[in-house]
Amino acid sequence: MTVAVAHQVSSATARLALTQAVQEAKYRNTDLAVLHVVDSALDADREEAYRLGVSDEIENAVGTDSELTWKLHLKTVSGDVGDAIVKLSNQLRPDLLVLGTRRRSPVGKALMGSIAQTIILEASVPVLVVKTAR
Repeated sequence: MTVAVAHQVSSATARLALTQAVQEAKYRNTDLAVLHVVDSALDADREEAYRLGVSDEIENAVGTDSELTWKLHLKTVSGDVGDAIVKLSNQLRPDLLVLGTRRRSPVGKALMGSIAQTIILEASVPVLVVKTAR
């Protein structure tokens, strides 16, 4: 059993989703898979630095006294990030996928696509959407 979370660096909604995913994994007594997709290629040095930075953020959310086990799944793509997260989620088959999202205006929703929308509509696993307070 696994709880997965779609993660993005330096995003308030991603931190909120990570915190919620940690709580869900602890509640379900299962492990945590952090899905982090980067939309550009990284050389080996940059990838390792990126991995360490993301790992620090995960460790802060998990806490030092926790027995929760987690694994970072870092993937680089040159296409749609939402599709890549759906594909990775379908491969891992978690019991739950946690996703942070931000509020958008009706015009913003109509004019541009949304990574969150792609994941919600295309994922083959249950999705828990977490949003920031107004």
